[in-house]
Amino acid sequence: MRMLVLGHGKTGKLVAEVATERGHGVHVLDAKENPRGAALTAPFVAGFDVIIDFTTPEAVLTNLRACLAVGAKVVVGTTGWYQHLNDMSGLAIRKDAALLHGTNYSIGVQVMLQLARQMTDSLKKYGYDFKIEETHHTQKLDAPSGTAVSIQQAMNAAGEVPIESIREGDVAGIHIAEAISAGDKLSLRHEAFGRRGFAEGAVRAAEWLSTRKGVYDFRDIFTQI
Repeated sequence: MRMLVLGHGKTGKLVAEVATERGHGVHVLDAKENPRGAALTAPFVAGFDVIIDFTTPEAVLTNLRACLAVGAKVVVGTTGWYQHLNDMSGLAIRKDAALLHGTNYSIGVQVMLQLARQMTDSLKKYGYDFKIEETHHTQKLDAPSGTAVSIQQAMNAAGEVPIESIREGDVAGIHIAEAISAGDKLSLRHEAFGRRGFAEGAVRAAEWLSTRKGVYDFRDIFTQI
């Protein structure tokens, strides 16, 4: 397939590498080449089977509007824009496009979300308190992380579970969900050793999306990739 990768940061570069390894033709646009979505003209976008966005919360909405408006298929790995998800989903449906969104494309994280939900459902009636802690590199733009918010949503049976956000060094991502009582503590911990797991998941998601239309959440389809 022909894949367009938007964003040339650490994850975007790795997405391009993984896509190339998997036999796809890849074109990468960084922010300088695509100011305010200017490069995403209809003829240009039409040259690609699927688009993967790993940019910034400021750039992603402009990119989405340009791509979805011409019926493109877009996988979004950028976080920090989900207050606009309904609008972008509506645009995708109106334009017969495809949108796949996810706060984290790691398969391990997706399993953690399922376990966090199960932990909360099982322990909430026994007087446990719940909390979430996430640690990321100092360049991460959103806090709490999109993944931490997804974990919080998975634990919604316990109400609004507090999130502590830590920014230090070049940490790829650590997420911890805990249930604490007077007698014990149960912890779920996911630690990313690097960004490759995110990149591989995003590329596999793009392969999956290439034959579909509509709007999808990675949490609902990750077992199919």
